[in-house]
Amino acid sequence: MIDFEIRDAIGWITLNRPAAFNALNTSGIIELADIASHLSHDKQVRAVVITGSGDKAFCAGGDVSTFVAQSERVGELLQEMTDPLNIAIARLMRLDTPIIAAVNGVAAGVGLSLVALADIAICSDNARFTTAYTQIGYTPDGGSSWLLPRLIGQRRASELYLTGRTLTAAEALDWGLVNQVVTAEALADTVATLARRLAQGPTRAYGRVKSLLLETHQNTLDAHLALEARTIIAQSQSADGREGVRAFVEKRKPVFSGE
Repeated sequence: MIDFEIRDAIGWITLNRPAAFNALNTSGIIELADIASHLSHDKQVRAVVITGSGDKAFCAGGDVSTFVAQSERVGELLQEMTDPLNIAIARLMRLDTPIIAAVNGVAAGVGLSLVALADIAICSDNARFTTAYTQIGYTPDGGSSWLLPRLIGQRRASELYLTGRTLTAAEALDWGLVNQVVTAEALADTVATLARRLAQGPTRAYGRVKSLLLETHQNTLDAHLALEARTIIAQSQSADGREGVRAFVEKRKPVFSGE
């Protein structure tokens, strides 16, 4: 269901059900939660890439066919799915390591959540994005109703949910849902190049940047200024903080350890 491997300090997560447009069923969601748990403890992994198998879909969301097949217990089934899904989403969002979404096709439902939680999203020019939930009479899960308003704004998030609109790659770039659009042929190399660059960077500083950004919507200005001060002081005393300023003064490229 999900392939996971570590190469050159990069964790590669590939949703691998191409015949089902990489839709997540219960076992796949549990696998994702287990991978997220592993990543939260593995300090050797310094960047993460999430992508889908094949050239049709990144992730088409939850496996709707199981909702029909188990209609008599669909509420229980959804509980079994959302519990580990929530764990996976929360753990991924709190990783120090930067996450890149390599969107190789359709991203719908929880697939859209995985795009939204990524720190950087790069998509192929044939990618498409939709919330999908209300089209089957359901409501959001996977954190998308928390993520999307922060990422693209309340009005646009409402439009996606209420109208079921599908965004093209160009529209997703214009809306701020993705950072870059490339050809399908260039996607893998573009993402790999960026992942290698991030994996050589100051991982703990990245993690603290991510934490600061997560706090912006709940802190007052004064509280956030104080948090920034505490964070930069702590980072200045880290191994990478010391290496970074030494390299700057010595006019050389820093060699970061991720600590």
